[in-house]
Amino acid sequence: IDFDDGNCPTFHNQIKGIHNVILAVNNRLPGVPHISQAPVLMLRPRAWNMVEHNMMVEGKEAPGPLFDFGLLMYHCGRTLLKHQSGPFLYLSKVESLMEARLWNNIFVWTQQKLGLPLGCIKATVLIENVLATFEMEEILYELREHSAGLNCGIWDYSASFVNKFGHRQDFLLPDRSKYVNMEKRFLRSYMDLLVQTCHRRGALATGGMAAPLLPQSQQTDSYSRVLASVERLKLLEINAGVDGFMVYDMNLIKPMQELFELHTEGDNQLHQVRDDVSVTPQDLLSMPSGGVTLYGLKYNIAVGVLFINAWLSGKGHFFYRGQVEDSATAEISRSQVWQWIRHQARLEDDGRVVSRQLVTELTKELRTDLSPLCHSERTKQKLHTAADMFLEVVLKRHFPEFITSYLNMDHTFLSSQSTREEETVEAGRQRAKL
Repeated sequence: IDFDDGNCPTFHNQIKGIHNVILAVNNRLPGVPHISQAPVLMLRPRAWNMVEHNMMVEGKEAPGPLFDFGLLMYHCGRTLLKHQSGPFLYLSKVESLMEARLWNNIFVWTQQKLGLPLGCIKATVLIENVLATFEMEEILYELREHSAGLNCGIWDYSASFVNKFGHRQDFLLPDRSKYVNMEKRFLRSYMDLLVQTCHRRGALATGGMAAPLLPQSQQTDSYSRVLASVERLKLLEINAGVDGFMVYDMNLIKPMQELFELHTEGDNQLHQVRDDVSVTPQDLLSMPSGGVTLYGLKYNIAVGVLFINAWLSGKGHFFYRGQVEDSATAEISRSQVWQWIRHQARLEDDGRVVSRQLVTELTKELRTDLSPLCHSERTKQKLHTAADMFLEVVLKRHFPEFITSYLNMDHTFLSSQSTREEETVEAGRQRAKL
């Protein structure tokens, strides 16, 4: 249940999402099985970089993760425990053992306040920051009885290199569409180390999300091609020893389960302790070789602009060229464009320098191409605003740490929320009159 990467944190979305969880947990959603028989819910609150503008505590805006966690635990914690369905949490963007310790203190305090047994809350931590990779043992230890393992992803993790080291030429990340995947040394080493660290401690290790969408017709070449691509990359994770991973397209669940059954034995791979692995800091910090393509630059610009456009529409994800895009892919996209401009990377196609002027021209070109698809003057204006905001982010001298917190503090986004909520209220009044 994602309140983070795939969610736009408007107040309406947060409250509606939490309300939906409460309905599901209390068996009040029509056609949905009882919580004890339903698939397990993993609740992902916002990360520490987000604040909740609509709640003040002692004169300060509440941290977004505590707002989400508090409401979910207060309303659902006891019921989830009673039916042996949780509460299970998924913690994103944890950067250090100190943040894990903070979460552990929060869990202990919450269990005491709600009269729940110590250790009933279980949390999987996403290792999606390069600094956290060097503290995985400590993060597991800090959460101790609350730990459900660690997770490795690709795009937020790759973006963290730009976030932390992007000002250095030796950390220039090449075109992600051509040169960055889990087979590369720095990502493969990170996954191997995560699996080894978890399994040595008896904790579960999970892989990233398969973002592609399967074509509707199974009889087409494109369906076979997409499925084969997903299977190849996920088999890499299975062979590394992961105990599970995520898919966005529900139609991928069955073929992925069959892949697991074919290549593993039992419910998990905890027996794969990976004693063959010996990862060094050099392995984790070695950037893949490669350059920048015009296609990759345009793709990154499109994902960045369309993500901001989705947020201005109150949506946290969108579909583009056959796969789902969210804040993780937007993060790596805008990070790469910023870094390529800073280090004056050259295009492999024609040798042009990735400059402020070139990025501005390509962004305007994208805006022109997408404008005919806008159904009204208002949606066209929103697209133009999104393009301007994207340029503002990538042309900044200093790197904004998170695109989500940058947007969440932006006047344009906040005012667009107010406008949408007023329209919703007005529409409700009109329906009531009818």
